[in-house]
Amino acid sequence: MIKPPILVIAGLLIISKEVCAAEALKSGTAGKPNILFILTDDQRWNTLGCMGDTNILTPNIDRLAQEGVLFQNHFVTTSICCCSRASIFTGQYMRRHGIPDFEKPFTSAQWAETYPALLREHGYRTGFIGKFGVGNDPSVYAMSNQFDYWRGIPGQGGKYFIEPGDTNRTHQTSRMGQQALEFLNSSPTNRPFCLSISFTAPHARDQMPHDRQFTPDDRDEPLYAGITMPQPVTATDAYFQLLPKSVQTSEARTRWHWHFDTPEKFQNNTKDYYRLISGIDREVGRIMAELKMRGLASNTVVIVTSDNGYFLGDRELSDKWFMYEESLRDPLIICDPREPAGKRGRNEQAMTLNIDFAPTMLDLAGVPPPAGMQGRSLIPLIENQHPADWRTEFFYEHHFAPDIIPPSEGVRTERWSYIRWVDEKPLIEELYDLKTDSLEGHNLVADPEHVNTLAQLRARWEKYREELK
Repeated sequence: MIKPPILVIAGLLIISKEVCAAEALKSGTAGKPNILFILTDDQRWNTLGCMGDTNILTPNIDRLAQEGVLFQNHFVTTSICCCSRASIFTGQYMRRHGIPDFEKPFTSAQWAETYPALLREHGYRTGFIGKFGVGNDPSVYAMSNQFDYWRGIPGQGGKYFIEPGDTNRTHQTSRMGQQALEFLNSSPTNRPFCLSISFTAPHARDQMPHDRQFTPDDRDEPLYAGITMPQPVTATDAYFQLLPKSVQTSEARTRWHWHFDTPEKFQNNTKDYYRLISGIDREVGRIMAELKMRGLASNTVVIVTSDNGYFLGDRELSDKWFMYEESLRDPLIICDPREPAGKRGRNEQAMTLNIDFAPTMLDLAGVPPPAGMQGRSLIPLIENQHPADWRTEFFYEHHFAPDIIPPSEGVRTERWSYIRWVDEKPLIEELYDLKTDSLEGHNLVADPEHVNTLAQLRARWEKYREELK
């Protein structure tokens, strides 16, 4: 066999690189950053070291906060997995995207205007790993054709351990981290990527016995063993008695009995919840190390957040769903290594929402957002700029499973929280001054001094529920 001359091989390599570069320019992706979107499941806003928790071990995520921007006031517009994830994909409130539960999938027209579809259309290699969260089983598996790399799973993602068959007892969090490495290993260097990793932790596995619904990786069992977890200040009967009767008898109370109704349950389940978060942090560290080893870290924007908050026994409740701070406030870190050092390592106080992620990722890629997106790009805030018209309030809505979770809507401003239990007869409302009552323990609805504030927020609620459709 005659071997081609070295110069010919070199020439072919040059031509190949030129063709790749030309394709990148043709698709408009030359010089665009990679995007790594990391979503946790049911992680409340303050369960990170960088958010002030002195017990939790999250060194890798904390490092991203030190090297990026830590958003102190990030919220979801609906605190339930399916609705929040649909909002993340579409950049829309639930009132507009119309995904009220786990059964209804995206229409093809809706999907065409999500961030993964638009980024793929504009030349990005897209991947999805983990809990998809929108649509029933057949519709979720059909999404495999909408990504270049697909490891999505329907529903809540199944058990943390595969039983039987996995003699190594590989935790689902670790499997998802390994899939992320697999995606990076197969990514071409001439094409930017957007990888969405949707961890199923620290969400409880509801199908497991109550004492093991937060099942951590075996490696993490020793973590937190020697400490006593502090109970939330509001984990008292006094705060529980302030709740509407429909909330007191809701699924959130049922699950409180599962997880937190004795000191022993609280300690065991809270420690396991923390262990699951530490397991995610380990995988984040592995992924970041792989990006660095492959020379991709300096051009990869990393976003870390959650789909909603979580009651760790606060108000003697468990899970999420309601418009209290523990439920609707989430962690958010965005690390853009391309930003100068002076704009990184900051705390950002501006109000941000889950509907902002889609327009932000499109903005990073230079892709115009569809007219139907209701969120805003966070790029100005990442660059330490503060538009004069940046939001100071948002609309909240929750209508999932009204037979076990009372529906609620409301308006959250920088100072006020107005909650409206929309199906209650007679009407039940709550009004809290967060400036003086951050724990939301003093309902001011009947206080004559706040009648004007109440009227203004009622008017804002009525306006939002119509104009956001």
